[in-house]
Amino acid sequence: MKFANRMEELKPSDIREVMKMIAANPGTISFAGGLPDPNLFPSEEIRVATDKVLKENSSIALQYGLTLGRPSLREKITKLMAREGVKATIDNIAVTTGSQQAITLSTMMFLDSDDVIITENPSYLGALAAFKPFETSFVGVNGDDEGMLMDELEEVLKNTPKAKMIYVIPNFQNPTGRTWSLERRKKLIEIASKYDLPIIEDNAYGEVRFEGERVPSIKSLDTDGRVIHLGSFSKILSPGLRVGWVCADKDIILKYELLKNASDLQSAELAQMQIDEYLNENDLEEHLNKIKKVYKERRDLMIKVIKEEFPKEAKYYYPEGGMFVWVELPSHINTRDLLKKAIERKVAFVPGGSFYPKGDCESSLRLNYSTMENDKIVKGIKILAELLKESI
Repeated sequence: MKFANRMEELKPSDIREVMKMIAANPGTISFAGGLPDPNLFPSEEIRVATDKVLKENSSIALQYGLTLGRPSLREKITKLMAREGVKATIDNIAVTTGSQQAITLSTMMFLDSDDVIITENPSYLGALAAFKPFETSFVGVNGDDEGMLMDELEEVLKNTPKAKMIYVIPNFQNPTGRTWSLERRKKLIEIASKYDLPIIEDNAYGEVRFEGERVPSIKSLDTDGRVIHLGSFSKILSPGLRVGWVCADKDIILKYELLKNASDLQSAELAQMQIDEYLNENDLEEHLNKIKKVYKERRDLMIKVIKEEFPKEAKYYYPEGGMFVWVELPSHINTRDLLKKAIERKVAFVPGGSFYPKGDCESSLRLNYSTMENDKIVKGIKILAELLKESI
């Protein structure tokens, strides 16, 4: 039996491999995941919503539905897009099976084999994995505290004629936690317009802001329909429901409809109705404030202990939201080797090389603070500090 060539491009996720190591070492303090805290799920409210949906509309909830999603839920999503400064109607919204599916459909829409995707360097591991089956290649563009370096992007595009799409996470980026400045967002649109490239704006973490002013979304600055905005309920309600969305110009949404129909017909009607009913009966802002309060406390604590305990050679980014702290170390430290030592001490993280398109930077690491209790954050960071001091 012969498999397609694309299977050669697919490798086990580094995060999944770390999770296997954690499973083999019970009691490990894990900073490795990118999961919301399950204790913060609105479980009772969703149960009530589910009961009502099944009691009153089971014949609809358990049946096939529209490929683009329930109109009432799409209408609610337009209100979320308004928070991002985007004027949208339901014709601009397609419901997807998580924003992960939206990344895959976007790749199918814009790229042929041997085309090139421009990403941030580093970038979201799940997106890099989604791109690979399409036999595309990546070019990562470096960034600083304000986002992707635009001079470097311009230089890359001059020398990459097969570039077909730019993928970015401008708010609380996974893995670095950084947020792009307004100036960089404007410049990105200018450059993308010059080279006639679509921009995929992945905003999975945008609603999880603890402090600072909301920066206008790239989509809100879009004047010629080249920005495609991806959103998700995974980080703010439940990842298990697998409901995300695309916001784009109507003609692009119709193309997503064709691709989604060919892919899975529709996202689960029951999950859409659960969220729709939840939003009918509950205050999303109140729930978001609860999440943000807890995550902010954990971020503050993690940063405090890092500042006190890590060697001065370690550089860390201060996120204003999201779930991650990114740490850069002297180049002689290989964080894959460091992870093995950390696992022996029952602490886990994700080595930074996993997030680079070329896998070429092994002296960084990503720490997640969303799921760990305060005492474990303190203990785990102190253990990592000891290991770093030994390595430096």
